[in-house]
Amino acid sequence: MTPHPVGSSLQKPAPSSHDPARIIELAAQTLRIEAEALLALIPHLNEDFVRCVALILASSGRVIVSGMGKSGHIARKIAATLASTGTPAYFVHPAEASHGDLGMVTGADVFLALSNSGESDEILRILPAIKRQGAKLIAMTGAPASSLAREADAHLYSGVSQEACPLNLAPTASTTAALALGDALAVALLDARGFSPADFAMSHPGGSLGRRLLTHVRDVMHGPDDVPAVAADAPLTEAILAISRGGLGMTAITGPDQKILGIFTDGDLRRAFAQGLDLSQARIATLMHPNPHTIAPEKLAVEAVEMMERHRINQLLVADRENRLQGALNMHDLFRAKVI
Repeated sequence: MTPHPVGSSLQKPAPSSHDPARIIELAAQTLRIEAEALLALIPHLNEDFVRCVALILASSGRVIVSGMGKSGHIARKIAATLASTGTPAYFVHPAEASHGDLGMVTGADVFLALSNSGESDEILRILPAIKRQGAKLIAMTGAPASSLAREADAHLYSGVSQEACPLNLAPTASTTAALALGDALAVALLDARGFSPADFAMSHPGGSLGRRLLTHVRDVMHGPDDVPAVAADAPLTEAILAISRGGLGMTAITGPDQKILGIFTDGDLRRAFAQGLDLSQARIATLMHPNPHTIAPEKLAVEAVEMMERHRINQLLVADRENRLQGALNMHDLFRAKVI
């Protein structure tokens, strides 16, 4: 094969110099256009949006989200957001749908189809099969008079006046609008379902939020056998030895049946030294903090963090409803559990 000569038309042109001001201006213009496009959608949030929410809430199946090209990428994100916020959903590629994947669609489902033009051939081709299944159809388009919008049971308008692309060709503002509208739908459904932070954590057990909302005090505390404890009439020296053995920087003071009477920490010990007390004769009952703050083992670990920060303490005793000692934890335990 004869090589193309240097300078032939197949060679990429040498990169031209770029004006930094032009770069910043184009970036700012892109953000401005997309922000204005989102705000322009607000007047279109009308009874059609409410109807879409009602259709999904009334469904006993799932939301199947579909789109072609860039709309397909947005559809995947919308499906993921719905699924993680209490609305079971998944993505189906429209081209694959006509080759067998439509078997995943049932009459109990809601089919959410994305197409900016509303005329995507791959989407329109599968509409008859979706209708035959009895699934409800929601169309998200920028063209209310399009074929897809006319066939839909409900329509979400995602139109924009212009793309952020300088050529007004590449899907930019339109895909941002569709993505934001999908988020709005997910949030409306989340609220209607009474979806809570704990529900969110259940679908995100591997994330930091999951650790915070699924970790309980009992999961990170030291058990009662590992918590140093002395009686109220014990000498201070016994309490000091208990603190040293326990390695928690404190000892509990307990009465009959392991009822918590107080707590004594290494900070209290330093303060006792500073006050010049006769430590050899002191009894722990005169130096302890009586009726200390406690937390129940079934509480969330984040609640322990909040309590310790609010009261500016580093150790916390764990007690049952009868105020019996069940365990203890400190800030280091919460750090190790990655709750903080």
